[in-house]
Amino acid sequence: MDMNHPEPLHVGLLDIDLCGPSVPFLLGLEEQDVHQCDEGWVPVYTSAEKKLAVMSIGFLLKNRSDAVIWRGPKKTAMIKQFLEDVNWDELDYLIIDTPPGTSDEHITVMECLKTVNTDGAIIVTTPQEMALEDVRKEVTFCKKTGINILGIVENMSGFVCPNCSECTNIFSSGGGQSLAELAQVPHLGTLPIDPRVGELAGTGKACVTELPNCTTTEVLQKIVQTITVGG
Repeated sequence: MDMNHPEPLHVGLLDIDLCGPSVPFLLGLEEQDVHQCDEGWVPVYTSAEKKLAVMSIGFLLKNRSDAVIWRGPKKTAMIKQFLEDVNWDELDYLIIDTPPGTSDEHITVMECLKTVNTDGAIIVTTPQEMALEDVRKEVTFCKKTGINILGIVENMSGFVCPNCSECTNIFSSGGGQSLAELAQVPHLGTLPIDPRVGELAGTGKACVTELPNCTTTEVLQKIVQTITVGG
């Protein structure tokens, strides 16, 4: 997670967006398969060092265009299996990537992790008022269910020109910070739209290594340092 961390971290990434699993594509892992061992499913690793372990229903589909047409009970059973039957080995952090909203996926995760000392949730929004309206409901969901909110991240806030590096606020800006102030939670950072970062999707390469001096890398590093303090 943090290139400047004194010791290598072992991180698990669980993608529970069952209807739109994008993590395998984003990390360049679409050709990988999930295997089983005596302890359960073996996650897919991004490198031989096994620093990042990944599990997603995307690994169980024949191709990316396959649709997962499941009702709530089947979704719930799949998520429980991911949480209980995956052999994550020793992890410093388990990150659970959820779809937007407050539906079956979120309720299942919340119920399954009741007995676990979780750090909390990071809520991601875009700056438009329509997106903020939905995210306010997610803030309410977390507060009603007792989930600690680590902070809010504003994504797609302004377009960074790859030629001159000037930032233009296409969708307005500042919505994430305003929502954080209203909800009385930390504002972790603001991420711009950077075409160079988008081009890395599916390559298995990270902007923190490929674009070390871009704004996105600087903000991501700051976010990681903020949420891992004392961890």
